Amino acid sequence: MMIKPNLSSSLDTWLHYLENIHTKTIDMGLERVKTVATRMNLSLNNSIIVGGTNGKGSVCHMLESIYKAAGYRTGLYTSPHLVHYNERIHLDGAPCSEEKIVEALATIEQFRGDVSLTYFEYSTLAALYLFSQEQVDVAILEVGLGGRLDAVNIIDADCSIITSIALDHTDYLGDTREKIAWDKAHIYRAGKTAICADPEPPSTLIEYAEQIQADLWLFGRDFNYSGDKQQWAFAARGTHRSALPWPSLRGANQLINASAALAAIQALSHRLPVHNQAIKEGLLQLNLPGRFQILPGQPTIILDVAHNPHAVATLGHNLDHMSYHPYTHAVIGMLKDKDSLESIKCMGKRIDHWYCATLEGERGRAGDELAETIRALNPADKDGLPSVQSFNTPEEAFEKALQNAHQDDRIVVFGSFLTVAAILKKLGRI
Repeated sequence: MMIKPNLSSSLDTWLHYLENIHTKTIDMGLERVKTVATRMNLSLNNSIIVGGTNGKGSVCHMLESIYKAAGYRTGLYTSPHLVHYNERIHLDGAPCSEEKIVEALATIEQFRGDVSLTYFEYSTLAALYLFSQEQVDVAILEVGLGGRLDAVNIIDADCSIITSIALDHTDYLGDTREKIAWDKAHIYRAGKTAICADPEPPSTLIEYAEQIQADLWLFGRDFNYSGDKQQWAFAARGTHRSALPWPSLRGANQLINASAALAAIQALSHRLPVHNQAIKEGLLQLNLPGRFQILPGQPTIILDVAHNPHAVATLGHNLDHMSYHPYTHAVIGMLKDKDSLESIKCMGKRIDHWYCATLEGERGRAGDELAETIRALNPADKDGLPSVQSFNTPEEAFEKALQNAHQDDRIVVFGSFLTVAAILKKLGRI
């Protein structure tokens, strides 16, 4: 029998306990987590839930950065983490201390009784407990998977955002954009602001929002942006903010993400007013590793957690808009439940040298399997390009890429949070 940790146990001990206590890693449903949350009597002042296939992490961090710049006490909950578990729960813009997280987990253990919780459900309740205890002015909560049955959805959010809708987690959410949109739309609430930043929202999302009488804000209809390479402007329902700096996060979709964040800020402005200067400061001070992150030095190293076709297509677009590099080297590692075939297709012919890494764990995909897929899609030309190799770990793959790359080349690391985290850790960047 597994020994229960206590207040004096380390966070690592607690995490090992959480990983092994529930029979399923993913066990969708709200009854268990809602039961425990009710027992704990958790309450939040103002809350924003952010869902979507891609971009939700960026939107969450933008909201945190802007509200913090405006002087509000912020709570931020995101997942997964890159290197340290503490990254999942922020208070006032900084990762929570291990001591506070252990206190939260120990409290949950007291209240749950015989209710079995997953790792993610424990994490969600820990964040809600800490935000409730600290009485944050605004709690920003990222949906883990889907929306309808995700633990975060126990919160009756004051504003809900869906960033984008693409095929991912099809085993749980359905195999079409329409089915996935319907599931994600369940984070919307009757009479509350419901934002959708996807330029082509499926009809199921619009119909669900209308059915529950949510106040639906659509990108291009209720809010939008315009601008050039120097600055941009945002407009939404009777408001206009101009001369805004580009977010410090790079990439083609970051203005859409920023627009979604500003739409939420505008919708809640009667409760949490934010002046233009705070928006500018928040956009400039933003720091989020692994989102088209370009490291200084040569060769150029790009880190991106893109792990599905939609995100990889965006990564490819961003690579196209970089300055010229003679050769592109790619370190890739993916999980079995991700669409590696379509993701690799989305990268097209942009890669000259592939370094395929095996990821650990039950969900980890073998590097050899990725290599076979790449060779089938992109047979080598007369010059032997693209070259394709496989490795036991992302670190080994990256080391080889560094050996082979010339100073003017670039190395792109992508495919999974695990792949990017391994390289960030190896480089001592986080």
